[in-house]
Amino acid sequence: MTPKNTICLWFDTDAHAAAQFYATTFPDSAVTAVHRAPDDYPGGKAGNVLTVEFTVCGVPCLGLNGGPQFPQTEAFSFQIATDDQEETDRYWNAIVGNGGQESACGWCKDRWGLSWQITPRTLTEAMAAGGDEARRAFAAMMTMTKVDVAAIDAARRG
Repeated sequence: MTPKNTICLWFDTDAHAAAQFYATTFPDSAVTAVHRAPDDYPGGKAGNVLTVEFTVCGVPCLGLNGGPQFPQTEAFSFQIATDDQEETDRYWNAIVGNGGQESACGWCKDRWGLSWQITPRTLTEAMAAGGDEARRAFAAMMTMTKVDVAAIDAARRG
């Protein structure tokens, strides 16, 4: 059954490769269907992969190979909650180490330009706590590329 709501992500030509990478990197993720274009279209030719159905951590997505007109921007990102430094490192290193790039405050981009927030739950919990705890955790995070769980925990404690 087709989900009621699906996130559609525009790729130049690599939706299938991206979906396969996400499926092997994140839990509860899979490539569920690949559809080829029945005819030529502005971004490609008949027989090219046109769309790819996949999930990322249980979220239904559709990758559309539409051509280079609309590159990814930070206006959209996946936020992946992590439980500890090992999990944070695993996802961060998979994305950055596969042709991606680091950014700031737990953000990185994959090689297709899609942005990811690799966010330890301790940071989310600190922000939800508010007050001085949130201010300290926020100040610590602002100095980081990949989030350092121990440093956030230390900032939470003051």
